[in-house]
Amino acid sequence: MKIQRIAAFSDGAIGGNPAGVVLGETMPEAADMQRVAGEVGFSETAFAVREGDHWRVRYFSPEAEVPFCGHATIALGAALAIRHGEGVYSLQLNNGTISVEGRRDGERYAAALQSPPTESEPLAPRALADALSLFGLSEADLHPEVAPARIHAGADHVLLMLKSREAVAAMRYGFARGQQMARAHGWVTMLLCHAETPQLLHTRNAFAYGGVYEDPATGAATAALAGHLRQIGWPHGGRIAVHQGDDMGVPCRLWADITPEAGASIRVSGAARVM
Repeated sequence: MKIQRIAAFSDGAIGGNPAGVVLGETMPEAADMQRVAGEVGFSETAFAVREGDHWRVRYFSPEAEVPFCGHATIALGAALAIRHGEGVYSLQLNNGTISVEGRRDGERYAAALQSPPTESEPLAPRALADALSLFGLSEADLHPEVAPARIHAGADHVLLMLKSREAVAAMRYGFARGQQMARAHGWVTMLLCHAETPQLLHTRNAFAYGGVYEDPATGAATAALAGHLRQIGWPHGGRIAVHQGDDMGVPCRLWADITPEAGASIRVSGAARVM
């Protein structure tokens, strides 16, 4: 089994969130994919097999399968461009169909995914209390115009929009408790966010659900965030830039293009660096 290692959403020649990519002739057994993902050790590994005119894709973190992973999809787009040429590839996920475009970009590659449909809803009081307690936050830390929410674009995430950049940088939580909470609520990641401007946001993503303390770049959560901002009438201007990973020393840069249609797919793009 050949494993490609590609850092998605890199900042030029540095940073990016590493993902494993396996392009195979047949889809391995789930237990084998879970084992390989654990051995690779990245937050996700994507396994893809061509089936007719599309690619069947499954994503595994070191401890669990996840329904959709953005940065591993960007890495997959680069891997497909390397092997099969530039173009748009249809991907069949466990719960729907999306696409990824891969292309050469100078010495590196770039890719853009079209996310599953988006939706969001306010957090229930008990879920909000859990999330705030986990991160040692209070309601006074929250952005007054963006209520905490469950956001979705192929997977569920919890969003806490914070008033200060410093509060995002200070993210800390107890891993065991966070993992239990994330799995109980079905939150694939827990997203802390600060808006420097309406079009430039800084984020951190706790990924205890998948056995990883923090993800340096999270395309699925970025798509869900963009969809939520559209839903609440945020002045996004049709595109947002997301800076993630800076507080980990792993700079990652993501862009999300937002169409006016409620619930529509979000285009998330970025660079891909072969490791």
